[in-house]
Amino acid sequence: MTGWEDIRAEVLRRIRARDWPPGALIPGEEALAQEFGVARATVNRALTALAEAGVIERKKRAGTRVAALPVRRARLEIPVIRLDVLGRGLAYDFQLLADEGIPAPATVAARLGLPEGQGMRYLETLHRAAGRPFVLETRWLNPAVLPSPPPDFARTSANEWLVTHVSLVSGDIAFTAEPATAREAEVLGVPPGTALLVAERTTRGVAGPVTLVRLAHAPGHRVQMEF
Repeated sequence: MTGWEDIRAEVLRRIRARDWPPGALIPGEEALAQEFGVARATVNRALTALAEAGVIERKKRAGTRVAALPVRRARLEIPVIRLDVLGRGLAYDFQLLADEGIPAPATVAARLGLPEGQGMRYLETLHRAAGRPFVLETRWLNPAVLPSPPPDFARTSANEWLVTHVSLVSGDIAFTAEPATAREAEVLGVPPGTALLVAERTTRGVAGPVTLVRLAHAPGHRVQMEF
């Protein structure tokens, strides 16, 4: 057992099995690191994820306890757009329209908690269903989360690569109905000002901000969520 996800899963298993009942003090990071044979930082990462999920409570000098009344928090799984389209019984393809390194505008930097002007990777991707526009993905991506050499987003969309390669710890999402911008109207093939369902999401990983993405869906899109 070497990964923080494995440790998180084992701690959660013990809590659910009532090895550590609600309110119980669980072993400290040093003890768990020794038990699992990993660095203390790895244990910290796992426990931090559980604390953010409301499963445990961590207090300085008081240790870590299983939450007596666990907070039930909504968990949103970020969908892979390709699988969403295929799940509707439609053929899928995508086209990378833009991919460039540019400084982050003030609004983007503020949303992600990054310094204004920090270098970012800006991407535009058109996802299609049965050959028709499905969603326009406009993304600001923190290059610090990418390996070297970076992935080719013309072969695998940024959406799918991030979902399958980057572990996320927090984020936020907002759904709005907005008139199509000139760019969105051009790419989606609709008149300017057409009402679109827009999802805007920010995500953070263990090492900091990951991405700010805007998804402008073609008219008629329906979102269904399970909880």
